[in-house]
Amino acid sequence: MTTAIDISVRGLDVNFGQARNTLSGVELAVRHGEFVALIGASGCGKTTLLNVIAGLVPAAAGTVIVAGSPPAAGRHDICYVLARDALLPWRTVLGNVEYGLELSGVGREERANRALAYIEKVGLLAARDLYPSRLSQGMRQRASLARAFAVGRGLYLMDEPFNALDSQTKLVLHDQLLGLWEKSGATVVFVTHDIGEAITLADRVLVMSKQGTGVVDEIRVDLARPRSADALQADAHYHDLYRRTWTALKASAQ
Repeated sequence: MTTAIDISVRGLDVNFGQARNTLSGVELAVRHGEFVALIGASGCGKTTLLNVIAGLVPAAAGTVIVAGSPPAAGRHDICYVLARDALLPWRTVLGNVEYGLELSGVGREERANRALAYIEKVGLLAARDLYPSRLSQGMRQRASLARAFAVGRGLYLMDEPFNALDSQTKLVLHDQLLGLWEKSGATVVFVTHDIGEAITLADRVLVMSKQGTGVVDEIRVDLARPRSADALQADAHYHDLYRRTWTALKASAQ
């Protein structure tokens, strides 16, 4: 049976008034339930493409269909996870994780129970009553993940959410994200500059051209799931995929 396409991008051009397009002729297809990582040089249009899918940036040309409809800002089936955690400083961890549920109209008791369940999944139960100023950056990102997955969206757009974290904390967050995603059945498009992160998380790594012409190479990550970020460091095939991605990334920047 053919898996449905959640995101279809055909011949996409985007410009912000420059002499040349920021993105030109971009083609992309993401299947339902797939985890896709976008990687490429700074300025190649990864975040711009994410913003087009989210309905935040208009297309100058081409066709974009997201879960059967054109992109639109504020859709209830999409969750956008930013590079910064964007926690509300006047709310506790529990209050922050509840916030998305509150905006979605979930009742007080149900949203408290669901928020606590997701806080426990990311290992922050003991910190549920702390304010963001009392949390490390890693804890803040764990709270952000709990908030995102508690609302139960069908599509997650993630723009370098772990970029500011140290390597050890990243490995922990990778495992937690994989655990949340695998149970959700959601589709994820994940922007990163980190090759190891892309391979650890994704079903496919899509390498984008520095010239803004979109995907120039695809690496299918045929590593078994469920995955452990730590265990993969000793997997020879992981390192083979890393080298292939690095080669493609170098070629894309020429």
